[in-house]
Amino acid sequence: QVQLVESGGGSVQAGGSLRLSCAASGYTYSSRCMGWFRQAPGKEREGVAVIYSPGGGTYYRDSVKGRFTISQDNAKNTVYLQMNSLKPEETAMYYCAAQGPGGGCRLGPADFGYWGQGTQVTVSS
Repeated sequence: QVQLVESGGGSVQAGGSLRLSCAASGYTYSSRCMGWFRQAPGKEREGVAVIYSPGGGTYYRDSVKGRFTISQDNAKNTVYLQMNSLKPEETAMYYCAAQGPGGGCRLGPADFGYWGQGTQVTVSS
């Protein structure tokens, strides 16, 4: 059974930084994709960044390029999202996700079959 547990959310002022962590258990495919998504109240869930193993290839939504960095520690089965220069409009619940069977590795939520409970990120102006 795949379990994803996020941590690291919180409240910061605009321009601040946060580092999210996602500890995965039961997700042991030889090739896999994990990602971070976010959903603000009244809006659809959107992909933020994904990372593929093996190889460590990454993909970001345009609005976070240069500010956010996704990384992974395979030994700890943990994925991270370093978020710098945060903006108030990025206030949302942030979710960790793992690729589902047959899924791709891009920013579409439909490719991901396993989800964490989310961690709240609030950016004040």
